[in-house]
Amino acid sequence: MKIRHAAALAALLIASNSFAFTGEKYLSQAKVSLDQARTLALKAYPGKIVAEELEQESGGSGLRYSFVVSHRHAKHEVGIDAKTGDVLENSVESGHPD
Repeated sequence: MKIRHAAALAALLIASNSFAFTGEKYLSQAKVSLDQARTLALKAYPGKIVAEELEQESGGSGLRYSFVVSHRHAKHEVGIDAKTGDVLENSVESGHPD
């Protein structure tokens, strides 16, 4: 019984606190590390990062980290240029409770 409880708790913690990073294939092109980009994103909009990716997109250098940052009942999309560290976007994604 204890083993099943521990396994269920572990699965719940993993599911609630992790998310997949996408765009690993572009990391070699980035001059700003993922950790640096996270710091910049949270400086632009403090909260908890709930999604992140590295993608090729128009604007800036053409390579950007995109983060969804949650704070209270709002989610912001924060875009960080992966080559310069500039904030490219900081906009409300949704304003309703999760």
